[in-house]
Amino acid sequence: MIDTGDTWKLGILFSETGSTAVIERSQKRGALLAIQEINAAGGVAGRLIEPVDCDPGSIPCEYGRLAEKLIAEDCVRAMIGCFMSSARKEVLPVVERRNILFFYPTLYEGFEYSPNVIYGGACPNQNSVPLASYLLENYGNRFYFIGSDYIYPRESNRVMRNILRQGGGEVVGEVYIPFDAAQDEIDGILADVAAKAPDVIFSTAVGETSVRLYQSYHAAGHDARRVPIASLTANEAEMAEIGREASVGHITAAPWFNTIDTPASRRFRESYAREFGPDIKVTSCAEAAYFQTHMFAAALDKVGGLDPDQLRECLLGASWDAPQGQVKIDPDNGHTWLHSRIARVDEKGEFIVQREVIRPVKPDPYLVTPDLNDRRLRLRKATPKARQP
Repeated sequence: MIDTGDTWKLGILFSETGSTAVIERSQKRGALLAIQEINAAGGVAGRLIEPVDCDPGSIPCEYGRLAEKLIAEDCVRAMIGCFMSSARKEVLPVVERRNILFFYPTLYEGFEYSPNVIYGGACPNQNSVPLASYLLENYGNRFYFIGSDYIYPRESNRVMRNILRQGGGEVVGEVYIPFDAAQDEIDGILADVAAKAPDVIFSTAVGETSVRLYQSYHAAGHDARRVPIASLTANEAEMAEIGREASVGHITAAPWFNTIDTPASRRFRESYAREFGPDIKVTSCAEAAYFQTHMFAAALDKVGGLDPDQLRECLLGASWDAPQGQVKIDPDNGHTWLHSRIARVDEKGEFIVQREVIRPVKPDPYLVTPDLNDRRLRLRKATPKARQP
């Protein structure tokens, strides 16, 4: 056990159990990998970073309760965590009241700002807008929305509906699935999908619900190569659980994919495999937790202490060479300039990038300029590269 009197504490608030554990475990590993690398290099100012870990069990109210515990009992002054927006909303008033710095490494629906949060995941102009453009161009204009029943899916679908309206798209169906949905409920939704014959399904289902949806879609005989499920959240860990045959053809928008072949991306993949095993899947949310933890350590090194106000000032405008490419924290809104990529699952079960934005995209969390023809968001075809062994 690390001597806490000689360490920098970082609260880790990801679920190891429950409906979203398949994703949050990967985020936790991303943060722990960064901590391991930082500590192996001597820590920060001669002191190791100590992760103080809690398992909220994918229960939204537990995130808020455990955030309070981390602060009051464990004396944590910075933390990283949460996947679901409902969980983030529970933590937000705690960190604001206590003036704690909170790193949120997950894409979300936007329309939020807090001086106590550093947002490391994509907001709608960085993923929803380019994904809508790609789908309208390549598949058609009839969309069917399927989501889990909480804040993020409902708000993301509202945003996506407005974006599609600009491009001449229409939503032919919109349904929400509870986390404990019975199989016949999912089957009934897919029967409605078959009857309405959309060109694309836009899914904001998450965790175990998402896995069951994709598996049921395949079992019902739907061809994802012709009518894919497109998502902002589906990732390598989920696709591994879904299975290779049921994953082929589906589409995700994200800043990073496991198949990106750059020196920084290869180092990240290789380090992750050494630390957790070659069969453990890496995700874009894990990549975000990884680079956010490294950026926290870099700011801590410059400031020399855990004062949230000083750390925040140091982080705003800071950049880092992340596995996805260069990222930067926007000084105006605390969100992150990220890369935008669209990938499709191939026959091997891997995401292959189809389109990408040339340079990092400035975050626009309030979607002030949701223009499908915005030059900054124009996608170019990805150039295939041979992946290094």
